[in-house]
Amino acid sequence: MALDRNSISDWLKNLQDKTCSALEQADGSAKFEEDNWVRPEGGGGRTRIIRNGNVIEKGGVLFSAVHGDAPDFLFKEQGHSGSAPSPLGKVGMGSQFFATGVSIVIHPKSPMVPIIHMNIRYFEMTGGIKWLGGGIDLTPHYVNENDANFFHKELKKVCDRHHKNYYAKFKKWADDYFYITHRKETRGIGGIFFDKLNEDEQMNFEQNFNFWKEIGETFAPTYVELISRNKNKPVTEQNKQWQLLRRGRYVEFNLVYDKGTKFGLETNGRVESILMSLPTNAGWEYDFTPEKNSEEEKTLNFLKKGIEWA
Repeated sequence: MALDRNSISDWLKNLQDKTCSALEQADGSAKFEEDNWVRPEGGGGRTRIIRNGNVIEKGGVLFSAVHGDAPDFLFKEQGHSGSAPSPLGKVGMGSQFFATGVSIVIHPKSPMVPIIHMNIRYFEMTGGIKWLGGGIDLTPHYVNENDANFFHKELKKVCDRHHKNYYAKFKKWADDYFYITHRKETRGIGGIFFDKLNEDEQMNFEQNFNFWKEIGETFAPTYVELISRNKNKPVTEQNKQWQLLRRGRYVEFNLVYDKGTKFGLETNGRVESILMSLPTNAGWEYDFTPEKNSEEEKTLNFLKKGIEWA
């Protein structure tokens, strides 16, 4: 496969197609609706939304490919301590950019099925600058240790096939990134997260590109397995109320901290697509404290950095 922007965009569209088919089959009822959009400054995308299914209450699998003048905020970012040095110092204001990617967020109907998020993206700028970014993270309403182990082991297997240090490095990055600072808790059980991946860690761009592709391809089989394990578990009204509170935490993170949301809004992206990640319903309760030794308390105790799931 050629590593040019058109070939990468075509591969991402195909990933979107395959992922939507797998999720429709896992749900067994709902189908994706497609909404094509155009960005006035350049580019556009295909937003696909699924809702009111047997398993999925609301979800989206989004493809976009946008281009134009690079937004000013890109030049102000210092990057993450775990990333390679930012290459943006090599170009000036007024440079052109191109970005393409697939983003997925699934909010299930049952609180026993976890929320999941994935994003993989390719970015290039004037002067030959290019990089890869992405990751997958899981946000269970109730943390199930067996499911958490399975999820992280699947990601570790992909990482280990490409570089011995990637899982540990990118897991820590996810723990740090998906952290709700004002709550002092992680958004969920993490996963992996990486950005500005090019030729660091003795890996050339093509090798990292193959790693990036495999991350995208591991999403569907991993999440379909988690759906199968949990979709038929009994649910109480207390479980549903807890689900709303956990969704509220998800909303807080996405609106306060998420860089993808910021990038979309600051590059005049399509608002409906950018905010697709929010659930249909969420809740906030004043000073909520779970019952001692309850499943809710157990889950809160797992929302910490540094847990070795794999």
